[in-house]
Amino acid sequence: MSHNTPVSPRPAHPVRRPAHVRHRVVTARTLREHGVSAAIADARCRPGGPWRMPLPGVYLLHPGPPTSEERLHAVLLYASRERGPDQAPPGFAPPAGHGAGAVITGPAALALRGFSSTPPLPALEHIDVLVPRTRRLRSAGCARVVRTRSLPVPEEVTGLPVAPVPRALADTAARTDDAVAVRRMLTEAVRDGHCEAPALLRELARARLLNRPHVADAVEAVLAESRSVAESLLYGMVRAHGLPAPCWNVDLRLPGGRHLGGVDAYWPEQAVAVEIDVRDGTDGTDGTGGTGAEGGAASGYARKRERLRDLGITVLHLTPAQLRDRPGQQAAVVRTALVTAPEREPAAYVAVLPR
Repeated sequence: MSHNTPVSPRPAHPVRRPAHVRHRVVTARTLREHGVSAAIADARCRPGGPWRMPLPGVYLLHPGPPTSEERLHAVLLYASRERGPDQAPPGFAPPAGHGAGAVITGPAALALRGFSSTPPLPALEHIDVLVPRTRRLRSAGCARVVRTRSLPVPEEVTGLPVAPVPRALADTAARTDDAVAVRRMLTEAVRDGHCEAPALLRELARARLLNRPHVADAVEAVLAESRSVAESLLYGMVRAHGLPAPCWNVDLRLPGGRHLGGVDAYWPEQAVAVEIDVRDGTDGTDGTGGTGAEGGAASGYARKRERLRDLGITVLHLTPAQLRDRPGQQAAVVRTALVTAPEREPAAYVAVLPR
């Protein structure tokens, strides 16, 4: 049956297909602008008709079920209806046909980026879409509306406005108590380079999720994964750039037995220590002005570095991103610290023990 075939025997106005309709998904407003009234559109969506209406005010211009891509476009068109002119995230120009006041998030955003730890798009019952909290819009059909005080600046993925990975992960974790699923998602995100652990921690803290036991356990797994990768990068950097071999993974103590803390690499003769900073300065604030467990851990690291520096030990903290993206630059920093050691005041003697 042709898309222009009337559903009833009554004469109908010919449908002028919009020249730039993407994926045959349009709004009622677009149809009206092309001479198709609401009555005609609704008639074409009757059983056996050539069109479907997957969401209120959004039409699918073919009789079959929508594809995953058509569902995404339909959700965005539905969530962008009647948006205000001030609801666009700063710095983002929406793709043609979509409003800037709606952003795909949650499992759909992760699936669009190829995550293997989340269901593929066809298996998702709902597609989460962020809108400003002031919007008067309800969830409908496959569109699950998530209101937010702060609409993130979206990233364009396959031409669609999609939440950054840390935000999509936080929105997904907020809706599940499945500890295994959350751990897999967070670990995959860091291991496969979708985002850095510090950015993820900041977003989880903003969403006040770090106090949930299953999220806290997943964060520990993420930090362990990030540290393991960074340690391998640090070994490779020392070898590739001809740096003298340090003492690896050691604890430092004063002769009287006071524990000063562990470091990832230490050159005793030069009193230079390297510590991998998987948090990259993340303070773990919980979004209320306080600090949670992650904040306490970060403060502990800061106190340790201060103790070592008070003893004359040069402490260099390197992040996984620095070791991965700029190993030559970080090697130069370490080499400079080693070469200039004689110019500094002698450091206090400390015992070096295996960690």
